[in-house]
Amino acid sequence: MKTLNLAAAAALGLIATMAAADGVVAPADVVFEDGAVEQSLTGAPGNAANGPDIMNKGAGNCIACHEVSALADLPFQGTVGPSLDGAGSRWSEAQLRGIVANAKEMFYESMMPSFYKTSGYIRPGDEFTGKAASEPLPPMLSAEEIEDVVAFLMTMKDE
Repeated sequence: MKTLNLAAAAALGLIATMAAADGVVAPADVVFEDGAVEQSLTGAPGNAANGPDIMNKGAGNCIACHEVSALADLPFQGTVGPSLDGAGSRWSEAQLRGIVANAKEMFYESMMPSFYKTSGYIRPGDEFTGKAASEPLPPMLSAEEIEDVVAFLMTMKDE
């Protein structure tokens, strides 16, 4: 029995080490300081070339609320949020990471969704039918997608 417990403990330790080795910070473990997130969520820089695709469709859909002149070929850009032109000059990489992960940490009354959050929602489902989803919910964007959007936004500097 003792051998089985040691083997199980070793296996759990190996799994934990492998999970930590991939460098991904879980949504619940993200550390916000004044709304900014210093640590990369993946342990690696994002790929700015992927940013426009994430910002255009799917769970990101940033252009539904923000204007982005660098993506002028994409229709129906919004005016609900501020223009993202010059975002890389207005905010640091850590601030942008925090804003994209959970804007409410920096701007409490922001209407922007929390893209890297899994719990603590006020309305996590359809309140009218009583079929609200159970937490934890999956994040709207992956850690890699957050880093890719941040890398793209960092390229958007004032000239």
